[in-house]
Amino acid sequence: MKQFLMTAAGVFAGMLIFLIGVPFVLVSLALSAAGPAPVPGKSVLELDLRQNLTDQAPQNPLWGIGRSGTSVMGVIETLRRAEKDDRVKGLLVRLPEGGVEPGEADELRLALNHFRASGKPVYAHSQGIYPGGIVTSTYMLGAAADQFWMQPGASLQVTGIVNEDIFFKRFFDKYGVVPEYEQRYEYKNAVNGYLYSDYTAAHRESTLSWIGSVYASNLGFAAADRKADPGTLKAALEAGPHQADEALRLKLIDKVGQVREAEQALLDKAGDGAQAVDFDDYADASRSRDRRAGDSIALIEAEGPIVTGTDQGTNPFTGGKSIYSDDLAQAILRAAKANSVKAIVLRLNSPGGSDTASEQILDAIRVAKSKKKPVVVSMGTYGASGGYWVSSEASAIVAEPTTLTGSIGVFGGKFALGPALARFGVDVRQAGVGGQYAGAFGMGAPFTPQQRAAFSAWMDHIYDGFVARVAAGRRLPEARVREIAKGRVWTGAQAKGLGLVDEVGGFYQAVDKAKDLAGLQGDIPIRRMTPSEGPFEALQKALGVSGTSARTLAAAAWIFGDPRAQSVLDRLAEARLRTEGHAAVLADTPLR
Repeated sequence: MKQFLMTAAGVFAGMLIFLIGVPFVLVSLALSAAGPAPVPGKSVLELDLRQNLTDQAPQNPLWGIGRSGTSVMGVIETLRRAEKDDRVKGLLVRLPEGGVEPGEADELRLALNHFRASGKPVYAHSQGIYPGGIVTSTYMLGAAADQFWMQPGASLQVTGIVNEDIFFKRFFDKYGVVPEYEQRYEYKNAVNGYLYSDYTAAHRESTLSWIGSVYASNLGFAAADRKADPGTLKAALEAGPHQADEALRLKLIDKVGQVREAEQALLDKAGDGAQAVDFDDYADASRSRDRRAGDSIALIEAEGPIVTGTDQGTNPFTGGKSIYSDDLAQAILRAAKANSVKAIVLRLNSPGGSDTASEQILDAIRVAKSKKKPVVVSMGTYGASGGYWVSSEASAIVAEPTTLTGSIGVFGGKFALGPALARFGVDVRQAGVGGQYAGAFGMGAPFTPQQRAAFSAWMDHIYDGFVARVAAGRRLPEARVREIAKGRVWTGAQAKGLGLVDEVGGFYQAVDKAKDLAGLQGDIPIRRMTPSEGPFEALQKALGVSGTSARTLAAAAWIFGDPRAQSVLDRLAEARLRTEGHAAVLADTPLR
């Protein structure tokens, strides 16, 4: 029965993806093959930042189709092309009503300023900025435009930054849940919500420090871009909230009007016959691969939590992200072996993850450096914990002013649920063989003193290794690293002063750093070597290679015109023969 249900589930999944997913992919590919619409001779690009942004484009091809403008990297690369395109006469940016991740906003601001420096105007339009996230970053983006418009009657509520945390200790105490966690050290506050009912002194200090740094950075850049006095701007914003008319009177914005009016004003500035063009459409139309022979810089992108292994695929129609150590390490090693690649830029956006996975990736960076190829890390919103472990021995680290980095520390543990369950008549018992540590992570009871000591020693070992890598990679005395480590998060601007990063800047500053370290001059092509897969592989991971699911896969491959379809059919035949040969053995296997 179990095998029947598994087979039935596979058949159902295969049919569902074949009947829904494959037509979707075919239509998308057909539209892609037909080519994008031509770009008018006078175009104003319209970039909508109200949709959720990621740092990097989805590597899943089925999720990323037609979504070029939904990643920070996609936006900044497209704007660089648009600067040199005589057909593009300006840019209209639709601002979100809530906050933008600080690191994303920093990178986008640099791109907007660079676009404006080419002589092309940027208008920003807001339908109001309301509490939700770090709204000062959103205001900073509006301030980077030539004209900052706001819809009549909308509200500008940019009065500061607040971080809110939830603490569960009293709830756990009430119901008997025992959180058993070790931290290295007091600033590693990821699990403080389980252990305490309020901020510890270190937790509060660290939080106020990084949000204060982000706040000062956002307001400083906004004042500089609007050519305003920083103190006056800060006081006016903090006196809010303001309605659009009041914001205009205080010179916090430039115009009050509907988005259609802002669009028309920009079209009029562009000249007779100018047309509005969706940013994604232009990105698709202007995308091209630089295939010039000769020296190049490899770009490898990585976003999400760091885990071991390789991407086996889950749902091919979702855009979830993780950094898989096998995939990323192999990409770095391939770049290290490529004769034309003279330097590597690793675009990293990660809050952390597995120490062993991070070490595997760091080892690949060491190999690249041993082949005289500098590796420069460009940090996005996050380059913390495992993300900093990966970066620690890079040739150089470039972080945004508000990148959250450092967090040189470790935590781990478990929840002991036995006492809580016992209150409801549920008993958890354990039976096992071997050493006493074998049952340390059972949920029934807290650590024994011996288990706690062993676990604590393990945490110390990981922490000491982290500190040693940072000391070696950053050329800092180990004692100094221990002072600034302890799990504390720093912004990029703070980390620069501490020696944890080399430069404060964005992706293109990291490219310039890589060129400098490699001794390259002039216009050097960037060769994207990010791990990726095609539509065939995405569906293969979703469907597997057995039973009806594999037949569906083969049919999809045949429709795609993929020559590997016959290979899948051959593997099906082989699997069928193996199954028949093993039938007798399986029959003697007891059911579980």
